[in-house]
Amino acid sequence: MPTVVLMDVSLSMTRPVSLDGSDEFQRKNLAVHGLNMLFEHMASNYRLEFTSLMAFSSLWELLVPFTRDYNALQEALGNLEDYDKTCVEAALNGVSNVVQQEWAVTDGSLGIGKGSLRHSLQTQKHRGDDKKFPLPFPFPTKLFIMSVANAEELQMTDAMDNLEELLRLSGGDGQIFTMEGPLCMKSVQAMFGRLIDHAYSPFHAVLHCGNLSSDVQVFPRPEPIVMDEEVEPMPRSVNIDLEIVGFIEIADISSPPVISRHLVLPINVNKEVDEVGTGTTDELEEEPSASQMAGKSPNFCVLLHGSLKVEGMVALVQLGPEWYGMLYSQADSKKKSNLMMSLFEPGPEPLPWLGKITHLGPISEAAENPYGEDDSKSPFPLQPSAKRSYAQNVTVWIKASGLQTDVQKILRNARKLPDKTQTFYKELNRLRKAALAFGFWELLKGVADLLERECTLLPDSAHPDAAFQLSHAAQQLKLASTGDSQYAAFDHNIAPMHTDFSS
Repeated sequence: MPTVVLMDVSLSMTRPVSLDGSDEFQRKNLAVHGLNMLFEHMASNYRLEFTSLMAFSSLWELLVPFTRDYNALQEALGNLEDYDKTCVEAALNGVSNVVQQEWAVTDGSLGIGKGSLRHSLQTQKHRGDDKKFPLPFPFPTKLFIMSVANAEELQMTDAMDNLEELLRLSGGDGQIFTMEGPLCMKSVQAMFGRLIDHAYSPFHAVLHCGNLSSDVQVFPRPEPIVMDEEVEPMPRSVNIDLEIVGFIEIADISSPPVISRHLVLPINVNKEVDEVGTGTTDELEEEPSASQMAGKSPNFCVLLHGSLKVEGMVALVQLGPEWYGMLYSQADSKKKSNLMMSLFEPGPEPLPWLGKITHLGPISEAAENPYGEDDSKSPFPLQPSAKRSYAQNVTVWIKASGLQTDVQKILRNARKLPDKTQTFYKELNRLRKAALAFGFWELLKGVADLLERECTLLPDSAHPDAAFQLSHAAQQLKLASTGDSQYAAFDHNIAPMHTDFSS
């Protein structure tokens, strides 16, 4: 969850703010004070967060690349210079290149004339593809706008309306924070305090396994989720009591679909054990000794991490009513590894090949070892109790290799045109129908590009009909990729192009 701080250093941030009984401050000073407060909080509670600092006016500049060194970030804040006018669009283009989660600090000024936020929003619908507005970003993002101004000041003009439109264009996942009361250090601290409570509060939980337990921090904080298929959707949050319900081999759970991944860090243990047990610090260079691994305070989280790593297993953990996840060891490098937690989709049967989680039990209670005496077999995946009522073959891509095989089959037949014309179109239509059923429009466009490339690579000795068929097939796939019902009908088949060279 990297964060970039986008700091407005335009001339409007130098406007003075009079504080009773003290010297005059600029709005920039208030912003720097609030950011220093945030960085101190993150250094204490979000020490694994990668943070970057950017400054913008009419241009943007990367002051500090992504780092965990909050001293460097605070030092850069103390060396900010003042520049010309505000240009939010240019800054967002810069953010798009370097960030995966973004939030901004400004006085709420929209800028003046061309390049201002007002001008950018007014012209965004009348632009060509080469000059698109940078929002929404092509990655998941949260936009938090910290305005060194109160709501009344922003509402005197259309500034608040434009900032709300900016938030809507980003996807709506974020918030606009304004100062309450007079512009002073106390007000800016309160504003950044609300941001910390909303987005940067640590998630502390207790990990239980039988009679053993450990206080842990889950990083980043798990977000509440809403299931679309529920009749009355309600946000579901991860419990602060995490209960391990069993252990299973990595081979049996394979690579399951998850909704998010998190680091699990032990807390209230000495720093040395924390570093070795989780393997999350960049400063650890040498392999730890046995005494270092033991540390001064026994900790169940460290024991669990080491056991999962050595035994090659994962722990199934209950996150809430009918909601499960898994704990496992993930290596960052040869010397470091992390205890990770992945969250499954809520429900009693998140992984169909395991069946219902509540039906799983210890091997010792089985009539015979389901893995065999020599671990030569596995009880998973579970076979369905009833035979499917349909016998029709359907195209299913569970792994990337399956999709790659189908695409390569099309390309092999394409290189043997026109002899393999019927086979080529048969495989092409099979892939087309599957892509339309899944809504996989990008696949149709990608295969069309591959066919056009094959057309340009045809040797001089190739049959003339080959180029016509490849161009025709590529064009039909591109039309289908637009989603237009005229060309993307599921029952429609792409027929070979009739040419003077066709037999």
